[in-house]
Amino acid sequence: MRIVAALGGNALLQRRDRPDAVLQRHHVHDAVAALRPLAEEHELLVTHGNGPQVGVLALESAADGSLSSPYPFDVLGAETQGMIGYWLVQELGNAVPARPVAGLLTQTVVAGDDPAFGAPTKFVGPSYEEGEARRLAASADWVVRRDGERWRRVVPSPAPVAVVEADLIRSLLGDGVLVVCAGGGGVPVVRGPDGTLRGVEAVVDKDATASLLARELDADLLLVLTDVPAVSVDWGTPAARAIRSAVPAE
Repeated sequence: MRIVAALGGNALLQRRDRPDAVLQRHHVHDAVAALRPLAEEHELLVTHGNGPQVGVLALESAADGSLSSPYPFDVLGAETQGMIGYWLVQELGNAVPARPVAGLLTQTVVAGDDPAFGAPTKFVGPSYEEGEARRLAASADWVVRRDGERWRRVVPSPAPVAVVEADLIRSLLGDGVLVVCAGGGGVPVVRGPDGTLRGVEAVVDKDATASLLARELDADLLLVLTDVPAVSVDWGTPAARAIRSAVPAE
């Protein structure tokens, strides 16, 4: 089978965890141990979230006095692809030494006029008490929203339109390579009228990109792996309801 497995950023750095490298490596090790039976027998593509990690890098960049301006989110997204991708590639190689493993820096095309740019929804970075979150929002020009019992920064999350490297990913899978790609939903880019690409300030939802890749690659199975009991509709509200099963139309 051809399987796309999407690891949530919070599955690699759990809520209220300190963002230490050693702790994240521990979570990556556990995730790969769970994926090992699939990696040994099937074509496996692994993608991952980056919400907690990209938020930490954004804080570090904003606090760096040597920079004239903080690094933009497309660059930070590429950084997290390299960091988390390195951990995953190494752990997969250690767990399944008989299979070649490749980590691929991936760009995801979004629409420049996507309304998401004017309505941020993607959680990034650490969580805060409401008062602290609102103070940070006022001082740093953030948008913040409730995330469970606490509050976090949100940034634009436009819908993925295409994955630039999709054909290369298909080729690697067909050659038996375990592929780590589209981390953090892929680096968000827009395509100009002349076909050139440029990065934009956003973080693409990794589950949306994983779904797009699963369809484009004719995958047999899409796994969404995170740190919550279930996917829910109306999450975070009194009307929240867990989705235990669904038909394709739903």
